[in-house]
Amino acid sequence: MPNQPHFPLRIYYDGACSVCAAEIEFYGRSQHGERLVLVDISAADFDPGPVGISRDELMYQLHAIDRSGTVYRNIEAFWAIWQAFPASTWYGLLGALITLPAVAPCARLGYRVFARLRRYLPQRRPRVCRLGRGNAGR
Repeated sequence: MPNQPHFPLRIYYDGACSVCAAEIEFYGRSQHGERLVLVDISAADFDPGPVGISRDELMYQLHAIDRSGTVYRNIEAFWAIWQAFPASTWYGLLGALITLPAVAPCARLGYRVFARLRRYLPQRRPRVCRLGRGNAGR
C-alpha cells in the first residue's frame, strides 16, 4: 500500500449509486475527526477539471486525494479512507487486513468485478421533499 495519507482526504464517489453512496456516506457519519471530505461526483454542479481526472475515470472506480495531492484508487482508496479511523476499530482491522500479500490481489480483483457490474445496480432516487404535497386547500 502507499504511504500514509495526509488528511483531510477528499473522497470522490458516485452519489447516484445506491451501494456506493450508502458505504461512503456511512464513513462520513462515522467519527473520523474531520479527516474525510465527501465529494459526490454525480452532483450536477461537480466539475472534474480542478481534480485533473476525467469524470469517466472518477465514475469507473473510487478515488481519494489527500492534502498533498496523492491519488488513491480502487482498493488503495478504501485503505486510505480506513486510515482516518483509529487502529482499534473495525476499519483499522480492515486496513491491516487489506495489506496482506494474500488478501490485496483478491481484493483488487473483487473491486474490479464490482466496478464493472456497478452500472447495473439500482440507482439512488433523488431526495425530494414531500412536505405539503397532497395537502393543498386543506
